[in-house]
Amino acid sequence: MLFEKLGQPLRQADLPVPKLGIGQVLIRVHACAVCRTDLHVIDGELTQPKLPLIPGHEIVGTVEAKSRGVERFEIGDRVGIPWLGWTCSECAYCQAGQENLCDQAKFTGYTLDGGYAEYTVADQRFCFRIPHSYSDAEAAPLLCAGLIGYRSLVKAGKGKCLGVYGFGAAAHIVAQVAKYQGRQLYAFTRPGDEATEKFALGLGAVWAGGSNELPPVKLDAAIIFAPVGDLVPQALRAVGKGGIVVCGGIHMSDIPPFPYEILWEERSVCSVANLTRRDGEEFLALAPKVPVRTEVQTFRLEEANEALARLRLGKIQGAAVLVTEAAAPESVR
Repeated sequence: MLFEKLGQPLRQADLPVPKLGIGQVLIRVHACAVCRTDLHVIDGELTQPKLPLIPGHEIVGTVEAKSRGVERFEIGDRVGIPWLGWTCSECAYCQAGQENLCDQAKFTGYTLDGGYAEYTVADQRFCFRIPHSYSDAEAAPLLCAGLIGYRSLVKAGKGKCLGVYGFGAAAHIVAQVAKYQGRQLYAFTRPGDEATEKFALGLGAVWAGGSNELPPVKLDAAIIFAPVGDLVPQALRAVGKGGIVVCGGIHMSDIPPFPYEILWEERSVCSVANLTRRDGEEFLALAPKVPVRTEVQTFRLEEANEALARLRLGKIQGAAVLVTEAAAPESVR
């Protein structure tokens, strides 16, 4: 499914199987989750995609072929491919363990072709083994919603009372990890969205309400997954002294002016950029222990435009996942 021009739907196309480069594996795609970042790319809010582009960066598939020198994987291995697709390994950021900030980084489904396809290629260094307890479709959201959610959770610190704004794919995973860690989760949804409030409470939230409301207690930290800048001052009002507000998205609308008094008393705001391979290894080891269960709505690959439209309208509960004919039967619900 090709993204060719801003304002146009993705186009179904027949393309050659991609050729392997040095250090790459050829992946037969079984499932690829549909992420809000895909919308930011297709809607023009992320402005530097390669065109034409195959979107998608939450990919699960099997290794069909590998180039010389690939030692991490064998033919038939099931792997996951995330957003971070390549880094230089040489700059100051990479050398300091901050490869997520590499100036030369390349990103799956943005500057590299991604997983809205039957085949893709990936650098072996940036692929992960998928826990056996997950089907293809269940595993796909772990590759971004899970990884970025986990990095956001780590950034939020170890406070007991945690707020989450925007209860979509990432939040429904974070909620389960937070409960496993013994935290109290406060879920903020679109005002009046009773179905999502019920969904959040079912995943262990101790309170759920509209994003225009204040929680019944002061929060130790808040994570904002919704790409809405207006939520930053709202979250600052919700956190207590020394609290932190973590902006977990790659794009957000402008943050409006706000009074210094809601930042004072050592509150802080930070962003989360991409992920590191260490994040992936830690989270994919943790997920089966929780165990994280992903709520997925599956679509055929050729239904990508419908999945994106439903995500844009907030009509996906959990995560949307595109599946190909290669997907294991138990992946499709």
